Amino acid sequence: MNYLKKRIILWVLSICLILDVAYIAYNLKNELGQNGLMVAILFLGLIVGAIIVYIINGDKRAAEPTRITESSHTVLQSMQRVFKIVTAEGVFNEIYDYQETKKLWSILPSTKKALVIVKGKAHMGYDFSKCKWDIDENKRTVKLIEFPKPELLSMDTDFEYYNMEEKFYDLFKKEDLANIQREGKKQLVKAAYKSQLPQTAAEQIKAVVTELLEAKGWQLENAQIITDSSRLID
Repeated sequence: MNYLKKRIILWVLSICLILDVAYIAYNLKNELGQNGLMVAILFLGLIVGAIIVYIINGDKRAAEPTRITESSHTVLQSMQRVFKIVTAEGVFNEIYDYQETKKLWSILPSTKKALVIVKGKAHMGYDFSKCKWDIDENKRTVKLIEFPKPELLSMDTDFEYYNMEEKFYDLFKKEDLANIQREGKKQLVKAAYKSQLPQTAAEQIKAVVTELLEAKGWQLENAQIITDSSRLID
């Protein structure tokens, strides 16, 4: 609930309280007498005054600039040498329809829905630490023995939420949003592997390795295993 809504509710409650107390005082003026009526009016004035002061102070607090203090401590936990090459990049957009239905206290049915646009940029390539080859210096050839499948080296994601439906007694929590993002990213990863991205990555690395070796006067043997389509399908 934002600040404007709170102010409106407070003013409405103040007016209702004034009318209510005034009505009671009017009906009981004969029983309370003059002194009792004055006490009731004084009590009413104190309550209304307190509410007005609270609202005014709220305006002052809202007018004050927000102060943000930030502090961070970064610690490098580990580091290792790697030889990974990105050979293909793909951009994906997915419409993820999230729906959760359950019964609160085993009685009250509740359904939460969210329509999420998941945007992702996938980088696919190779980890050359998994490669095995045989080098013949006399023939100046490099024969591939084992060559890994292309793998997803990174996936950058962004989420845009639309049409979120929830009950006031069963709102979206941080755990729900984290689950939506986790499942949405899984769908993008699956889509990346099922797309043409692995084949593109394989063709690109084959071309790069072949050109590098030929530039030095070497030949690449058994290169067909890189782009073997049967290996690229999970």
